[in-house]
Amino acid sequence: MKKTFLLTHPKIKVARLVDSIKHDVKKYLRRERNKKLPVGVDFLDFDCKYGHTEKEARVIHLSEINKCIDEAEQLQLGSFYLEILAKPGYRTKKQDSDFSD
Repeated sequence: MKKTFLLTHPKIKVARLVDSIKHDVKKYLRRERNKKLPVGVDFLDFDCKYGHTEKEARVIHLSEINKCIDEAEQLQLGSFYLEILAKPGYRTKKQDSDFSD
């Protein structure tokens, strides 16, 4: 998903637009996670970018998306850019620690 979301509408209030955007993001993530995983892939990971414009977009963590959307609302931006791309994720094994006394 690469999209510039508008926070202006002649009839819809900004708070409802923000709720709608958050719902669309959750729906996209759910849809991607429900897809069948390719062979050898443990889970789907996501690369995320957020910015006031596409050129200003910076890399963020998946958990920061709602905070960034709220930030755009507080700054009263007219629009913002959000990019979420699915990628294969692989689990790494943790190193066993020696707990001998």
